Amino acid sequence: MFFKGFYHLFYQYNPDGAVWGNIVWGHVVSKDLINWHSLDPAIVPSEWYDIKGCWSGSATLLPGDQPAILYTGWANSSQQLQSMVVPKDATDPLLREWVKIPQNPLLIPEFGINGSSFRDPTTGWLGLDGKWRIVVGNKRNHRGVALLYTSKDFVHWVKAKHPLHSSKLTGMWECPDFYPVPLSGNEGLDTSAMGSSLKHVLKVSLDDYKYEYYTVGTYLRDMDRYVPDNTSSDDEHGLRYDYGKFYASKTFFDQYKNRRILWGWINESDSVADDVSKAWAGLQTIPRTVWLDSVSRSQLLQWPVPEVESLRRKKIYKQSIDLSSGSVVEIAGLNAAQVDVEVSFDPPRVEIAEFEEEMGVNLTAQQLCGLNMGSAARTAGGPFGLLVLASKDLNERTAVFFQIVRYRNELKLLMCSDQSRSSLQTDNDKTTYGAFVNYMGSFKEKSLSLRVLVDHSIVESFGEGGKVCITARVYPTLAIGKDAHLYVFNNGTSTVTASKFTAWEMASSYHSTQH
Repeated sequence: MFFKGFYHLFYQYNPDGAVWGNIVWGHVVSKDLINWHSLDPAIVPSEWYDIKGCWSGSATLLPGDQPAILYTGWANSSQQLQSMVVPKDATDPLLREWVKIPQNPLLIPEFGINGSSFRDPTTGWLGLDGKWRIVVGNKRNHRGVALLYTSKDFVHWVKAKHPLHSSKLTGMWECPDFYPVPLSGNEGLDTSAMGSSLKHVLKVSLDDYKYEYYTVGTYLRDMDRYVPDNTSSDDEHGLRYDYGKFYASKTFFDQYKNRRILWGWINESDSVADDVSKAWAGLQTIPRTVWLDSVSRSQLLQWPVPEVESLRRKKIYKQSIDLSSGSVVEIAGLNAAQVDVEVSFDPPRVEIAEFEEEMGVNLTAQQLCGLNMGSAARTAGGPFGLLVLASKDLNERTAVFFQIVRYRNELKLLMCSDQSRSSLQTDNDKTTYGAFVNYMGSFKEKSLSLRVLVDHSIVESFGEGGKVCITARVYPTLAIGKDAHLYVFNNGTSTVTASKFTAWEMASSYHSTQH
């Protein structure tokens, strides 16, 4: 939320340890989305309706610039209930104190709703009838459900006769998010915006799968129903913001710079014992702007907010790095543990006849990325890309790469993040992530773009202008600090050229804990 000159980020936090439990709402503020100041927790368990934890929710700016937060409380009855807090002093730009309103709880799981699967209210939007609307995540048997509620005053809520949307066999829908995007341009829209020149997005976090998916579609405001376009799957096979370590995401409209900003939670890939040892767990991605791809109008694009570029320091620029088969070229001269890399590849000019056989036609893109030793595979179409957080001897490395594959008798573009050799530690989750890139045109006609942000143990990758994004959490034991190296590689059988390569050593942001 942006309020009176400050960005406010609220997050789920356990003040007593690095494991889940005793959840409160942490609160940090920033002028630039990069450097942050911690404040006292905004919401803590104190009443019967939230005594076992204050879970996720959303902020809404009401008329008159009045902030309000709806959140899920875990009651002493083990039911999940929706309540509201408002600022004690709405003139305070830091919003340092919040109070629970006397009408709480505002929403209870009535009408046969499963009280253990009733959580995460969205930001509100205002209809033409003057009523507010919100969605709450739910499930009915194995059907994911976005329950719809309406209110005249944002306090007294009425459950609609039907959900905003639902989808069979998707399980519990956590952290739903519903918002408009313009058909063209990369600007954001207020959550209440309506009209013929926009689409709507519904994103849900799948509790059963621990990843998310979204659809693009039409909000039928007269019927209060959302209808996805028939351009992607409306289930666990659907489009994702991010195909890696990324969950419980939330967007907000930044009215200050007229953009929609996306936050996502990066959970850990090491053991609980490791988390306890380092005394912290979980973090947020670099904030991203998100908008509709105006060409396809069927998927979203994402890009790190430009403010992150204020951390760029030493720059290295190279042109026309020719990568013959098996090439591994080091990019030296900067601290590769904290780096921002942008590279364009001229891909191999391959024909479908050059591929001896199809990749597994029943495999997912993620499974294809892990075939034949992942980034160590050797095919006509690659792989080629970057080795980040790599040790000098390459015994540790995280590979982010493209690969052209023959799949269902056509050429497809894969983007992958291979963590299989990211650490010598043996008890980490080293899943290889990947997705097909919606590539327009011929591989002979244009280059492929890749941006990778590296921050010691976090790798955020953006392919083809943000069509595919993959976040990885890795724990190198050798490639640490000045011992981290950066390479460009090509393991394909054909030559690839890195036509443009730019890397910036990145300064650290600051995080103050002074109130």
